Amino acid sequence: MTTQDILRDIHALEEELIQFERKYGVRPETSYAAYASGEEPEDEAWVLDFSEWASVYRSWLSRQADYRERIGGLQRGSQTLTGS
Repeated sequence: MTTQDILRDIHALEEELIQFERKYGVRPETSYAAYASGEEPEDEAWVLDFSEWASVYRSWLSRQADYRERIGGLQRGSQTLTGS
């Protein structure tokens, strides 16, 4: 996977997170913390989205880590950030 692929994934996942945030008025890190602690949403309309939202957030965190690792490797190595 290239750095560009990772960035594309990050941006696509961010768009999904923004959609959930706009729909429910809650930041993803807040909803994920509640999900991770086993909290169930009071509103039944949230239930179906709650686990999907958490999954998207976990994927976003993973891709962020992939990106940091990739950029860190480039910075430690002889390549520049632009690949030259």
